[in-house]
Amino acid sequence: MTIEPAGREGVVTRCVVEDRVATITLSRPERHNAWTPEMGEEYFDHLERAAADPDVRAIVVTGAGKSFCPGADMSGLAEVAAAGAAPGGRRPQTFPLGIPKPIVAAINGACAGIGLSLALMCDVRFAAAGAKLTTSFSRRGLVAEHGTSCVLPRLVGTARALDLLLSGRVVLAEEARELGLVNFVVPPDELLSAALSYARDLAHNASPTSMSVIKRQVLRHVDLTLDEALAESNALMAESLRRPDMAEGVASFLERRPPRFAPLPGQ
Repeated sequence: MTIEPAGREGVVTRCVVEDRVATITLSRPERHNAWTPEMGEEYFDHLERAAADPDVRAIVVTGAGKSFCPGADMSGLAEVAAAGAAPGGRRPQTFPLGIPKPIVAAINGACAGIGLSLALMCDVRFAAAGAKLTTSFSRRGLVAEHGTSCVLPRLVGTARALDLLLSGRVVLAEEARELGLVNFVVPPDELLSAALSYARDLAHNASPTSMSVIKRQVLRHVDLTLDEALAESNALMAESLRRPDMAEGVASFLERRPPRFAPLPGQ
């Protein structure tokens, strides 16, 4: 087990690496994990370290206590409003989309505003039964921020995205699953173990290179025509057929043993 160093005082996130999975926890339970710029920087730092660590093959993100992330810390939001602009020079909320390893959100409670944006930038979402999710932007005098207006329609469709964004209404995890907003809903006391089990399965049984390419394909191909996506997929498939991972995947299947895939190139 490896516990990532905080790097500075006043840590508001934690990261533990165990069994090829990095678990990143938003850790301001006294404020229900309300988002701050410091939290964002630490979270992205952890993602960068996990991306570069050959011992990490999947990432789980969750919140300490009873909330995932209910949005921005309102005191900090007031400061931004007073300044008349959002802080600049920071990595965007879409940063996780560029991480070449699968990111699994374990939404353990309230998930709103920028907290929902954080969850949307993950690749797979587990939610605790009864967890409340909302965009909330329109009810704070804000617009669909941080790429939500792009990512949300891709997940749930335009009509449903407009409903969630215009109304800012609260949806429970069960409805969120029906909408396509989350993938799995599990009892609260089983949430983290379920997300970790899913991530460990990816870490031990899926090729890191294949997962990286697939993530890039899915994010890119939604903007291509079918013919363009097909042509690129065919070229990528030809590359994958020449990689050692393909031979190992077939051998492990025939020999009825776990695969021994190499880490991402360069790790």
